Amino acid sequence: MTPRTRLPSLAAQSVMFTAAALLMLGNYYVYDSIGPVADMLVRQLGYTQTQIGTLNAVYSVPNIFLVLVGGMLTDRVGVRRMVFCTTAICLIGAALTALGSHFIVMVLGRFLFGVGAETMIVAVMVALVQWFDGRYLALFLALNISLARMGSYLADRSPSFAGSLYARGWQAPLWLATAFAALSLLAAVAYCIVDRREAARGTLAIAPPGERVAWKDMMRFGPGYWYVAALCVGFYAVILPFRSTFAIEYMQHAHGLSLAAASNINSNVFLAAAVATPLFGLLVDRIGHHAQLLVAGSLLLPLSFLCLATSGTSLWLSSALLGISFSMVPAVLWPAVPRVAAAAVLGTAYGLMTLLQNAGLALTNLVAGWLNDHGGAGAGNVHGYDGMLWFFGLLSLAGFVCAVLLWLHEGRGRTMPQRV
Repeated sequence: MTPRTRLPSLAAQSVMFTAAALLMLGNYYVYDSIGPVADMLVRQLGYTQTQIGTLNAVYSVPNIFLVLVGGMLTDRVGVRRMVFCTTAICLIGAALTALGSHFIVMVLGRFLFGVGAETMIVAVMVALVQWFDGRYLALFLALNISLARMGSYLADRSPSFAGSLYARGWQAPLWLATAFAALSLLAAVAYCIVDRREAARGTLAIAPPGERVAWKDMMRFGPGYWYVAALCVGFYAVILPFRSTFAIEYMQHAHGLSLAAASNINSNVFLAAAVATPLFGLLVDRIGHHAQLLVAGSLLLPLSFLCLATSGTSLWLSSALLGISFSMVPAVLWPAVPRVAAAAVLGTAYGLMTLLQNAGLALTNLVAGWLNDHGGAGAGNVHGYDGMLWFFGLLSLAGFVCAVLLWLHEGRGRTMPQRV
């Protein structure tokens, strides 16, 4: 990477980081906007649980393929263009979702949102590297993740601070999500303006290679990488579909909570992650022990579902366990990849993990929705949710086993060399 001749001004850096934060916050708000209205979609539009799951599953479907070329397109057409174009696609998708009184229209909106969202995240990460490489990059990445979690937190709290919108039915809250998407587009414009100016001044580093996948490179990954990849799939395919799609409705029906109360409890998982993720990132930078921390963090996920399945256990305990797990595992998981994959294939390693993650998200959203429908889950049949809880609990337990296998693998001294 060519060294820059001078640094961007503090004001320019502040504008850039704020814009990147708003891009991510709006993106995550829109993604998590389905959960708070799930029960209303069932009652007011007659949607099935499978259809509710489909609304988030269809987000991940295009990214099973597009994430492989997202980084390459970013390199080819430029970060600024990709940030603006993908954010505009997200806005169109959010608006179509809000218009979607017909299920197919809402599915199309969520699909378009998915087309733009993951590639936009890739472009934002590249932009952060361009601006902050060699200058607290890890801290800025962690803070960016934390602010993205705030988007999820705000989406779950929206029944409280936007109660008047929810009183109007399912559509008004989705228009609020569209407003957050519009805010992201304004942030994209601000980023493009300041980035164009600073690039002309020669203050930015050259963008790193995108997330390309060379199929022959996959043969070079050892067992340690596949343990990390399997943990990534098992972890995200549980915590995101459950908390972002089904948790609020489950707490309303199974525990008799109001929409506002269930949303508030659910939101604290994301609030905890927003606050604690940078702290765990600093911890792993200081002490290492990636595998041990992954074991500890991933163990909390099946324990949280055990608490949900145990009558009389407080929902706050389950949420606390989920919040700690959601803070610890992502902070350790992504920095662990250079320990199990050689530097020459690091981009391939990240790209393949993202592909597998989105495939898992799509599948588990559909499976969980089908299990709820098959069990007749609802306010009048609380035990109909048991199949979903067992499914998520066993899948999270499988992720924990992968973390243990990684720990044992590292204990045998088979970790790949650190990236230099």
